[in-house]
Amino acid sequence: MDPLDFSGRAVVVTGGTRGIGAAIARAFRAAGAGVLVCGRHTPADYNDFFQADVRDPYQASALIRAAVGRFGRLDVLVNNAGGGPHADAANASPRLHAKVIELNLIAPLHVSQAANTVMREQPSGGVILMIGSVSGTRPSPGTAAYGAAKAGLHHLATSLAAEWGPKVRVNSLVVGPVGDAVDHAALARTVPLGRPASTEDVAGACLFLASPMAGYISGAALAVHGGGEWPAYLAEWRGGA
Repeated sequence: MDPLDFSGRAVVVTGGTRGIGAAIARAFRAAGAGVLVCGRHTPADYNDFFQADVRDPYQASALIRAAVGRFGRLDVLVNNAGGGPHADAANASPRLHAKVIELNLIAPLHVSQAANTVMREQPSGGVILMIGSVSGTRPSPGTAAYGAAKAGLHHLATSLAAEWGPKVRVNSLVVGPVGDAVDHAALARTVPLGRPASTEDVAGACLFLASPMAGYISGAALAVHGGGEWPAYLAEWRGGA
């Protein structure tokens, strides 16, 4: 039996219409799963879409009900919706800080609560994945509220894993720079693998963590960051090596 065959399984991906979320949705569909994605605005080219602002707990619950109504079950939730603009912490408005933390930390908790209500009653349980960031593991100047929220998200995953096991496994992914909108030359100097992650890199990690191959992994944070960042204090030594 192929451990990456998700035929007959149901998956929800928040923020799944573009970027990392869209790649995750495509990967699970290619593996045979039924996938429902959500977002605040309805895209033109998505059939398996549910419009929801997951910062609202009622809309988060409605999303999970819609998935169960469509597929009859829920096996995997990927809390991918997130993000935040660059803003100096000294000058950013309280409203901006609140919205960033609400989207990146509170919303995943809302959706996870609703998902757990379904998963804990299923014989097979379920898997919840949090798409975190390296910004939550090291200083995040210019995106302080975002980094703080992602740090909280990683901790949330460990707490939910402890509370909701053994029926529900909960893990987070610590994702580094992704895609073409980053400085590739800088990454080649500072990231051991010399490139940003592709969205498919993140999607593949999600497939693994949701699969039976990761059946004894819960409360973990999987680093998907190309080996991390070369320590700045070693830059002179490295240049002369």
